[in-house]
Amino acid sequence: MKTLTLLRHAKSGWNDTVTRDVDRPLNGKGKRAAAAVGKHWRGLGLAFDHVVASPALRVAETITHLVSGYGSDLAAVEDRRIYLASAVTLLDVIHDLPETAEHVLMIGHNPGLEDLVLMLVPDDSASDLRDTLEEKFPTASTAELTFDGAWAEVGADRAMLTRFIRPRDLDPALGPDLE
Repeated sequence: MKTLTLLRHAKSGWNDTVTRDVDRPLNGKGKRAAAAVGKHWRGLGLAFDHVVASPALRVAETITHLVSGYGSDLAAVEDRRIYLASAVTLLDVIHDLPETAEHVLMIGHNPGLEDLVLMLVPDDSASDLRDTLEEKFPTASTAELTFDGAWAEVGADRAMLTRFIRPRDLDPALGPDLE
């Protein structure tokens, strides 16, 4: 059985005067959320034998802060296809994963990640996790999917969503700002 863990990058800053979207950094809340997620993963005993990530600065910074809580290096391989990718492009990345990898972590962006989960996980009324994710896949959230078969065989309605963790589930202060 293959396991794919999807992580949406942590909350980025919009106040920085960067000229390119790919160069947007995390804000303070995003840094705290990434560290909290990493600490939670460590508590769950999550381990990955392959990590693939978007080349965006906010993804690199998410990894840095995630590792501070996780306590172990994640040695991500950057794949330009993940940057702002559609679900279909992300599926191409999945199909190209090494078959020797059993538990893969992919770090990227919305709406592609959310759309990917909704494509791969069947819509049945028994899936409270899918319903929650369909409402919103917030920044620094984790979705874990499992598949039978090879990465090249992953397709629509062939996955099970086994875990969905939002930062606010770990610490209410990491949830949406109330104004």
